[in-house]
Amino acid sequence: MNSAYVSPLSKRYASREMQEIFSDDLKFTTWRRLWVALAEAEQQLGINITDEQIDELRANIDNIDYEMAQQKELQVRHDVMAHVLTYGEACPKAKSIIHLGATSCYVGDNTDIIIMRKALLRVKKLLLNAMSALCDFAEKYKAQPTLAFTHFQAAQPTTVGKRATLWLHDLLMDLELLDFTLKNLKLLGCKGTTGTGASFLELFDGDHEKVKKLEKIIAEKMGFDEVYPVSGQTYSRKVDYQVLSVLSSIAQSACKFAGDIRLLSHLKEVDEPFEQNQIGSSAMAYKRNPMRSERIASLSRFVIATAQNPAYTAATQWFERTLDDSANKRLSVPEAFLAIDGILSLYINIVTGMKVYTQMAVRHLNEELPFMATENILMYCVKNKGGDRQELHEAIREHSVAAAYNIKALGNDNDLLQRILNDSRFGLTAEELYRLLDVHSFTGRAKEQTEEFLNEYVKPVLKANEELLGIDVVIKV
Repeated sequence: MNSAYVSPLSKRYASREMQEIFSDDLKFTTWRRLWVALAEAEQQLGINITDEQIDELRANIDNIDYEMAQQKELQVRHDVMAHVLTYGEACPKAKSIIHLGATSCYVGDNTDIIIMRKALLRVKKLLLNAMSALCDFAEKYKAQPTLAFTHFQAAQPTTVGKRATLWLHDLLMDLELLDFTLKNLKLLGCKGTTGTGASFLELFDGDHEKVKKLEKIIAEKMGFDEVYPVSGQTYSRKVDYQVLSVLSSIAQSACKFAGDIRLLSHLKEVDEPFEQNQIGSSAMAYKRNPMRSERIASLSRFVIATAQNPAYTAATQWFERTLDDSANKRLSVPEAFLAIDGILSLYINIVTGMKVYTQMAVRHLNEELPFMATENILMYCVKNKGGDRQELHEAIREHSVAAAYNIKALGNDNDLLQRILNDSRFGLTAEELYRLLDVHSFTGRAKEQTEEFLNEYVKPVLKANEELLGIDVVIKV
């Protein structure tokens, strides 16, 4: 047994893919790729760096002696310098030009941007697959009537598919925010210790154009079109807040979905996926708790709270650089991404494996339908039976109060319709009353709204991103 603490996000919830994005290997090989890009750009702009030195740097990108780096950090108390020295040991010919003109944030901040972009792309893939699963679900149940709720009190009916479009619309908004954030994510570049580029201006003998071109070359080598136009030593910490705001937004949507599934599970209208040997409760063997939805709610709360960290960090930065961001960033950014990875994996798993009990939905609808039908009954009897609107309104009120008492106080079935049928003031036949109770006449445009939303808004987005669709999610617990 491992006696050391291991984050539950890694052990229980997040995928291997997301864990690898925030691994030491990706982080430190990206540092080395940035050092190679810097050396190549400086050479291209006239600095005396040889091809042999650059070849040596390239050859050792993956050759990282982590034990040496750890020992050197204990000596110098500086993580970037520890890796500069370690890289230099592996590249004796290039040792003198590694990190030339740069500050720590050249590798640290640029790598953070690169990793966050990679992680956002992973989130986008998960998000689109959750949307695709919900699209199929909404299509399947677009015409299935079900009781709608306001304040968790019975309201006019909707359809199961229409309700799913509400979840889907939230995710669509999240995708729009994610795409906007991805589009506007830029590299820090290489602006030096206070963001003035002074060290590089000195390196290039006062040539401002070369300093500007240096950033452009590095950005292109690292796969970015732009760098942030101004900065201190670091990129604005508002960038981290904007990125985690996307994750918070997704967590909010997922938590709302999970809450609805938990309520529907209580109503016995849906069940989460449930394996053959799964145990719902250690005490109550009959139970099928909505544990996956509960886990989404739990992890979502964590992400929403964690997204406040970069907000406070951005608000409390001093002038061009302060280090009280570092420890917080190391925790909040990776952990929020690992958690959202687990959330979306659960979301996909639930939607693709969820059972809908339509007969139970119909039963609940029928229990409330008599009350909902009274307005239609009133209008029909006035229009077609010559009834007095005020007299019939009072009759419905009396019968409704009596039926409600019968249900709540005595525990009996809803007998409102039988009361109305027996009341000669309405003059209704059983056949007429049956026609007035057609549930599809109460769901409005739910089916059509579902079709229109899927066809006009969702399916075009899925089509435009079809290369990202198709994913296997693994739920560990």
